[in-house]
Amino acid sequence: MPTMYILVFCSIVSSCQKNTTSTNLPTPTPVTTVNNDFYVRGIDMSFTPEIAETNTVYTDNGTAKPILTLVKDKGINTVRVRIWNNPKDVHSSLAEVTAFAKQLKTAGLKFWLDFHYADDWADPGKQPKPAAWTAADINALKDSVYNYTKNVLTTLKQNNVSPDYIQIGNEINNGILWSSGKVNPTQTTNWTNFTQLLQQGIKAAREITPNTKLMLHYAGYQDALSFFDKINSAGLDYDIIGLSYYPWWHGTNFDSLSLVMNNLKTTYKKPVQIAETSYPFTLQYNDYTGNVVGSADKLMSGYAATAQGQAQFIADVSKLVKKNATSADFGICYWAGDWVAFRGKTATNGSTWENLALFDFNNNALPALDSLGK
Repeated sequence: MPTMYILVFCSIVSSCQKNTTSTNLPTPTPVTTVNNDFYVRGIDMSFTPEIAETNTVYTDNGTAKPILTLVKDKGINTVRVRIWNNPKDVHSSLAEVTAFAKQLKTAGLKFWLDFHYADDWADPGKQPKPAAWTAADINALKDSVYNYTKNVLTTLKQNNVSPDYIQIGNEINNGILWSSGKVNPTQTTNWTNFTQLLQQGIKAAREITPNTKLMLHYAGYQDALSFFDKINSAGLDYDIIGLSYYPWWHGTNFDSLSLVMNNLKTTYKKPVQIAETSYPFTLQYNDYTGNVVGSADKLMSGYAATAQGQAQFIADVSKLVKKNATSADFGICYWAGDWVAFRGKTATNGSTWENLALFDFNNNALPALDSLGK
């Protein structure tokens, strides 16, 4: 997730989250569980519980639907949700994630849990320790990662909402729990600490949810082979390689991305997912909150900032992933497709992403959602 950039905007505004304690997501009609042998068609919908509290209405061709019903009808089969250790309010907390996971399971959607191992955003430029762990040495940190992961997954299991996919860390190019677990993907310093911390999360996940697929998540593709070479040399037990791909940060050459994905797949014998991606349908704004992508220099040649350009981008990324797929658990996940301007058109603390969402400025589903669901 492109959170290090979002944090820049968030520092300008008064608040990046709404302080509340309820989750009023509309209950969709129960459906049968999706098949296990599928290509992942996912959306990160971590903002949905917060947005639901404002009674935001999403539509498809002008017809209002509960958002989970709407995306399921479009072909989405998996929803990704982040979790923070001890956030400042209920959002991305264990309580909110558990409640939302029940909604996902009722809707027949697979549940992908994204551990940040932080109280707030974690990404390649920021991997802060939770406040409660700041004084811990490396051995205490390993115990904390294990016990925290175990507690979260035990709670979810007790509520009959064990995840189908688990990320052990979010965009961990440069490690986790800085500075104890900080690394460089092309250097060897501190990799023992980093991989031992990861191993404790993996160990807890294997113990509590042995059937869940585990992902390690890297942002972009530059130096990804070097990173995963070190991961595999450490003997870590995981199932899926996840990559973020945003053209304005990671490059605009599909051929380079495809080559790295193919090399990762063939070298490490694991499926490769685009765990995060997105593209703008406009360069305009729908609230007074600064947007991450607001200028033409961030666009990819051949893909205009239009509804059709966004839809074609997603169709082509999906085609690229399928080209490199040989088994189940390959796929694509769109980041924050739900993050519309839910606080109103004059909000300065609304969405930095409304022009990259999968819904237009009237909250009507865009063609890109159809592309994602195919």
